[in-house]
Amino acid sequence: MSINDRILTPFTLPNGVELKNRLLMAPMTTCTGINNGMVSPELVEYYRVRAGSIGAVIVECCFIDDKGLAFPGAIGIDHDDKVAGLAQIAAAIKGQGSKAILQIYHGGRMVEPELIGGNSPVGPSAIAAPREGAAKPLALTGEQVDYTIYQFGEGVRRAIEAGFDGVEIHGANTYLIQQFYSPHSNQRTDHWGGSRDNRTRFPLAVLDITHSMARQYADPSFIIGYRFSPEELEEPGIRFADTMYLLEKLAQRGLDYLHFSMGYFLRPSIVDTQDPAPLIEKYIAMRSAELARVPVMGVGGVVNKTDTDMALEHGYDLVAVGKACIAYPDWTDRIASQQTLELFIDSTKREELTIPEPLWRFSLVDAMIRDMSLSSKKFKAGVFQEKVQTDDDSQPVINVSLETDRITDVTLQPDASLDVAFVTSFETIRSRILDANSPHVDAVSGATTQSESVKKAVAKALAKSCKAQILEEGGNPAASQNYDVVVIGSGGAGLAAAIQASDDGARVLVIEKMSGIGGNTIKASAGMNAAETRFQKLKGIVDSKEWFYQETLKGGNYKNNTVLLNRFVEQAPLAVEWLADRGIELNDITITGGMSVDRTHRPADGSAVGGYLISGLVKNLNKRNIDVMLDTSVTEILYQQGVVTGVRVLNEDQEQLTIVSKSVVVASGGFSANSEMVVKYRPELAGFVTTNHKGATGSGIALLEQIGAGTVDMGEIQIHPTVEQTTSYLISESIRGGGAILVNQNGQRFFNEMETRDKVSAAIINLPEKYAYIVFDEQVRLKNKAADEYLARGFVISADTPQALAAELNIDPQTLQATLARYSGFVEAQCDSDFGRSSALRHPVNQGPFYAIRIAPGVHHTMGGVVINADSAVLDSQNQVINGAFAAGEVVGGLHGNNRIGGNAVADIIIFGIQAGNQAASYALR
Repeated sequence: MSINDRILTPFTLPNGVELKNRLLMAPMTTCTGINNGMVSPELVEYYRVRAGSIGAVIVECCFIDDKGLAFPGAIGIDHDDKVAGLAQIAAAIKGQGSKAILQIYHGGRMVEPELIGGNSPVGPSAIAAPREGAAKPLALTGEQVDYTIYQFGEGVRRAIEAGFDGVEIHGANTYLIQQFYSPHSNQRTDHWGGSRDNRTRFPLAVLDITHSMARQYADPSFIIGYRFSPEELEEPGIRFADTMYLLEKLAQRGLDYLHFSMGYFLRPSIVDTQDPAPLIEKYIAMRSAELARVPVMGVGGVVNKTDTDMALEHGYDLVAVGKACIAYPDWTDRIASQQTLELFIDSTKREELTIPEPLWRFSLVDAMIRDMSLSSKKFKAGVFQEKVQTDDDSQPVINVSLETDRITDVTLQPDASLDVAFVTSFETIRSRILDANSPHVDAVSGATTQSESVKKAVAKALAKSCKAQILEEGGNPAASQNYDVVVIGSGGAGLAAAIQASDDGARVLVIEKMSGIGGNTIKASAGMNAAETRFQKLKGIVDSKEWFYQETLKGGNYKNNTVLLNRFVEQAPLAVEWLADRGIELNDITITGGMSVDRTHRPADGSAVGGYLISGLVKNLNKRNIDVMLDTSVTEILYQQGVVTGVRVLNEDQEQLTIVSKSVVVASGGFSANSEMVVKYRPELAGFVTTNHKGATGSGIALLEQIGAGTVDMGEIQIHPTVEQTTSYLISESIRGGGAILVNQNGQRFFNEMETRDKVSAAIINLPEKYAYIVFDEQVRLKNKAADEYLARGFVISADTPQALAAELNIDPQTLQATLARYSGFVEAQCDSDFGRSSALRHPVNQGPFYAIRIAPGVHHTMGGVVINADSAVLDSQNQVINGAFAAGEVVGGLHGNNRIGGNAVADIIIFGIQAGNQAASYALR
């Protein structure tokens, strides 16, 4: 029988169970768990449609301890109440004719504190993972190690009760089991650590208890697999010989399969980079006769039947298929019929492909949604080398391999001095760039700086290649480029304008002076205000545009431009739908200061709106073939004979270029980060920190002033009351909107927390200490993911009781306890007789743990800027339209009066960004 025939024929495991073929769906996290790890109906359907023709489905990793989840939206097997939901998945898979296997794990030190209530993760030793921002874990005691093994056993019991055909023990991906075997993460001195033999004890104990549970509760057909990562980059770390030693011991205990965990099934060593031999070849050569009896499974990079055949040729017995099963639920049928597949997902097919919404937004899938942003560019084929600028000035070198229309590879030049964390994050960002065919992808969580430096280097290589191709064709790279619309700034307003202009038929260029996309929007936390929306109605929230108008007018002290305000209020619900139509759904709702109704729309999980918004907008940008220039400053808007004719720019290489354009949208933000400009208009703000990113310097205002634009309200500069002063990090208004209070150093409330920002800021500044504490309890934390971020960043002081929290804050315990009790009474009565707070009286502050963050005001928003009309056209000092010039976002003045309401900035940038893009395209295409 040929290898080509073998992949689709039955295969018998060591326990006698027959799989209908040698193909398995790989375990891939979907982030679709609900209510602390329960199974959702859409997750059941996701697995149902992918079962059937494939031999087995390995269901994504299930945490065996609620302190062991390594992903948001993870599913759990930590309690008996999870069994019913998991049973639905097992029944759905088996009902279609495939075997159902459940992967079980504990994340150990790889767990982020924000996922477990701000608590510290645990590990074999108190040694943090070598990655940016990694938390130092608490070392498990001997008793806790024993209990964790018991928890693995209970997980197996529950899997059997749920009807699964087997379990896969997750001993890979640097999670807890691997951590116990690693000499880097396990530096214990008891019998669980030290020698290599001692370090094998934990994985062997987990396998032993798995066998014990299978003997007690399952029949002999129960499948037991083990997933492993063959090497670690850490020093000291697991090497391939160590892995073989462990696998031999596992095989002696009995396994039905071993599962290599690698990004590519023919990957060579990541330690010995001079040896090109695939690790599977080394494995075959080194294994004993006993280990050879255990089938071995490969995973990574399998898309077509040629890939599966190659895996068998190199010695794999089984093949696990990952992303291809997401993109093609009927993948097995397709390869059986000899189809040649391309790994991408049509952006309009989410529901048809039964991909749950959280998975659709997860980077694994996001990267497969085809980015055609480079399709209009022509590269010179070849390899282009760039240095990556890192914080430690190590300057690793990458090689970017290009065909004429795509990126074929991004590799890291071997360098023994490279930081382990950099190498690890590089592999992830490399995969995202290759899948998306673009450097404009989400950064790796926990390695943002490293990711951005790699993305920038790739972008520079692409620019070099484009120039080389133009020269080869006899062209001039410095020649003027032509566009219908140039957008200056890549924050929310700029991206919304670019997307809308493109949708209206214009050829669009986005120019950004910073190294990355996102502007100040990426720091936004609260949400987007809008009244009379579909999402409010679904939640039974009664609201009106008139209330929204009046409260915004009052919040701005009646100094708002009422023409702009009317357009703003009318268009807000349409802008929420505009986002939803483009896969950016803001369907959870909270409240901010100055509002009387819940109308602040944010992501479903309650997370900060900024990153979610920018990620979704960039995905839309990429799909529309919109060009982006980063590290490029606009030095002049060209204005001749009464019309805009283009822009002059200066790129990172100090090249001056002219770009011809029929219209320009300026969306470059405000000037909060320009201290000189702030002090010019408000001398009393000298020395205040700012929450803004360093690119918020007011450059767009200056550019428009050069062509005659008028300005308004330049002295109206908002300070935000709740800013963590050591990092200038803004503490979201959604925390107070979720039920938190403010107390002074005496432990007493001193003002209505839900008043407008200017008034709350003034009240804090008037305190003798000039700072305050925002205090909240576990109820607030659970409903506001931003709070978990603050915990992870170390801003939060926590304690189990109010008295203990008071001691941490050097506050009189009785006073703080009395303050919380009095406020809780106001919540019960829904009446704050001390300060008149009438909104966000959500629940008493009485459920521990209790939390506090020390805050003080910081410069946050500049309400002043250039003058526009209701159609976003820029006006000159005589209120006449400047033909071809449009503006949106914080660069514009007038809308907010002398105080901006929290949640109105995001609404502003999206509403007027859409409108500016539409009007600029209409003007250019007339």
